[in-house]
Amino acid sequence: MGRKRKTGQLTPLELEIMKVLWDTGPATVQTVQERLAGEPRLAYTTVQTMLNVLHRKGKVKRALKSRAYEYEPVLSREKATSAAVRDIIVRLFGGSAENLVMSLVESRHLTREKLARLSKLVENSQAPRETGKNEAGKDEPGKVREASHGND
Repeated sequence: MGRKRKTGQLTPLELEIMKVLWDTGPATVQTVQERLAGEPRLAYTTVQTMLNVLHRKGKVKRALKSRAYEYEPVLSREKATSAAVRDIIVRLFGGSAENLVMSLVESRHLTREKLARLSKLVENSQAPRETGKNEAGKDEPGKVREASHGND
């Protein structure tokens, strides 16, 4: 029995379509179809169906222009990225952003230079830090809570 994906998460194909819309701005089904990578090219009706699914999920809006709908992203690239990273942290690292960073260091995805840049970014950051709760109900720095996505 397959696991149903939360509507807040984008499927791989939905993400590819959203990337086209983020890069091009408002676009018709035909424009999205032409700009999608891959061979063989997806059928027009497949792209149309996926855009309609994204519209139902509230990820894109559409407006009738002449005889065709133009689709425009409602979900920003930044919000989609943040939700995907949060999901990975929660599902794979027990809610610990620190464990994610440690995994990147241990797998050598972060070089010394990248770590130095990251350290400077952290030092210069003025944004409030998100916390999670430990067993005692206290805030635990570096712990990410599962967030509800407004479009679920």
